[in-house]
Amino acid sequence: MALSDVQLIGVTKRFGHTVAVDGIEALIPAGTYCCLLGPSGCGKTTMLRMIAGHETPSSGEIAVGGVRVTHLPPARRRTAMMFQSYALFPHLNCIDNVAFSLRMRGMGKAERRDKAREMLRLVEMDPYAERLPAQLSGGQQQRVALARALVTDPGVLLLDEPLSALDPFLRIRMREELKHFQRRLGISFIHVTHSQEEALALADLVIVMNAGRIEQAAPARTVFDQPATIFVARFIGGHNVFGCTVEAADANGARLRGPHGIAIETTQRGLAPGASVHVAIRSDRMQLSRAAQRLRAVGAGDIAVARNALPSRVAAIEYQGAVVKLRLEADWGEELTVALSDQSFYGAPVAEGDMVTIEWDGADMHVVG
Repeated sequence: MALSDVQLIGVTKRFGHTVAVDGIEALIPAGTYCCLLGPSGCGKTTMLRMIAGHETPSSGEIAVGGVRVTHLPPARRRTAMMFQSYALFPHLNCIDNVAFSLRMRGMGKAERRDKAREMLRLVEMDPYAERLPAQLSGGQQQRVALARALVTDPGVLLLDEPLSALDPFLRIRMREELKHFQRRLGISFIHVTHSQEEALALADLVIVMNAGRIEQAAPARTVFDQPATIFVARFIGGHNVFGCTVEAADANGARLRGPHGIAIETTQRGLAPGASVHVAIRSDRMQLSRAAQRLRAVGAGDIAVARNALPSRVAAIEYQGAVVKLRLEADWGEELTVALSDQSFYGAPVAEGDMVTIEWDGADMHVVG
């Protein structure tokens, strides 16, 4: 299987007066596991279908392996599509399902069945070659669909929410297998998902989309730790975002004035005094203490004079096993989230309605936008 990169050059797709994809510029390197991530209606599936050749761009160009494929039919693009529903033929057994596209290309029966069996061995489904799809589990059907997509030796495999129909336990197992197959084959996988957890677990490259545009394209860790926009910070989850004004800046960082008049210090450089900015702090990087404890620590002054400290009220507590998540309400109208280890929470528990203070290190704060 030859490696192929995918490039989108100013790609726009309109359906009547609706712009589904708006001037997309993207390069997905060969051999990359890429996830297109975003809410419903953001354009990610339309983008995938244009790469596959099932939709034609209204403007712009698409190249696969350096070859412009914008107006080529799907069979001539060196791509293969694995559909959300798997779309297996119910009356054909596994080996004939996998061999079907080779049959359409005129390959002889013995040769196509040999190649189909080779693909079934790759996905560890050879013992089930003679079974019908109805005789398989959801995970087994997915493997057969994967083998059918790979049998034509594509340079790029396109996956349209392939895990959404599976139960949570099987979904985790199958995403591990998808990553294993991608690494083993070395070809690009382009995978549409609305699950942040799925994208972070699988992708070398995450492309976050919103309203037909790319908000950020970066490695998974960069997207999570350094969101480029307010939308990314909030959509990826795990971040608290609020607006600030830059009061002063130097080579070591900046001093900000945040909501409720709090003083905030950041090590981020290059900020202009007087500018309005938004900051994002991961919820698991915040510490929590009772308001009374914090007042004793800072003395008689208002809690808001402490740097990088916000007064809040516990609105909800959710136990999630290893982590306890707290939703906090602040007087200035924003909701905040703090994620504590179960050991940390139960070592000094709080209850709904308690006044608390959250604090964080300036190095853990990221200015977005």
